[in-house]
Amino acid sequence: MIVVMNPGVGEKEVTIITDKLKSMGYGVHLSTGENRTVIGVIGQRREEVAQAMEAMPDVEKVVFITRPYKLAGREFHPDNTVINVGDITIGGTELVVMAGPCAIENEDQLLQAAEAVKKAGAKVLRAGAFKPRTSPYSFQGLEQEGLQFLNDVRSKTGLLIVTEVMDQFTVDEVAECADIIQVGARNMQNYYLLRELGKIRKPILLKRGFSATIEEWLMAAEYILSGGNYEVILCERGIRTFEPYTRNTLDLSAVPLVKQLSHLPVIVDPSHGTGLSGLVPAMSKAALAAGADGLMVEVHPNPQEALSDGPQSLTPDQFNTLIHELKGVALSVGRLI
Repeated sequence: MIVVMNPGVGEKEVTIITDKLKSMGYGVHLSTGENRTVIGVIGQRREEVAQAMEAMPDVEKVVFITRPYKLAGREFHPDNTVINVGDITIGGTELVVMAGPCAIENEDQLLQAAEAVKKAGAKVLRAGAFKPRTSPYSFQGLEQEGLQFLNDVRSKTGLLIVTEVMDQFTVDEVAECADIIQVGARNMQNYYLLRELGKIRKPILLKRGFSATIEEWLMAAEYILSGGNYEVILCERGIRTFEPYTRNTLDLSAVPLVKQLSHLPVIVDPSHGTGLSGLVPAMSKAALAAGADGLMVEVHPNPQEALSDGPQSLTPDQFNTLIHELKGVALSVGRLI
């Protein structure tokens, strides 16, 4: 349930309510807006507790949440969550583009890609040091050496870094390098990892699983939020369907739907969503028109020689053209890029 405080109630009055709820064995999460505070109450539903809360003079009302995701839902947090990372915001007016190679192959390749995407207008460099692959014989990433390359390239370019974490044992190691930590589709329901990410205070980019429903996706976000980390960015990257012509089916209807259900920012990955570089520009524009807060696009200096996901990667020139085309779409929906 959520306890909605009266407008203008101060911190002292909110503390009285939260202390009382904690003494009853409930978990408490606060959402503070411009005019009022909402208290998310985590625990077993009890009518007598709701009645006791409603009797408090500083409480406007108590609302029971019917959906299983409590903290990710708009009942708890009616306003959009805006996440500040470095000098960018995700979830506000600005549309954020994250771009770079699927995998770090060497420092020269990473630096070339970083300089190209920065010149085109990207603010965040995406690149994988750890690469979970379907085949054990495929390139698995440079791991710790890749993280060092990311640190070096950030110092040279000033770009923010988003990179993937594989398990709960490497969270601290990746967090030292990444400005945003990515949870890949294969790990969306790795609950040990999600719990560990709930303990840190760094933005988490949570990709939708291959066959995950929207509710399962939001429940995965709930694991992170319930641990106390409220900086979660959702990423739609396509789901597995019966259609063989694309790598996945990019579910753009999920963007406006999730924005109705949740306050969390949503970005789209059209590269994994289609698996075909020729479809990335159209799907990128469609994603912004559907209300996405940003994009994650794969860019490689030479896609034909990429060790991972070359067919879905744009060249630097193609990416530069895409950014120019996206500016018109952004303006049409009242956003900036």
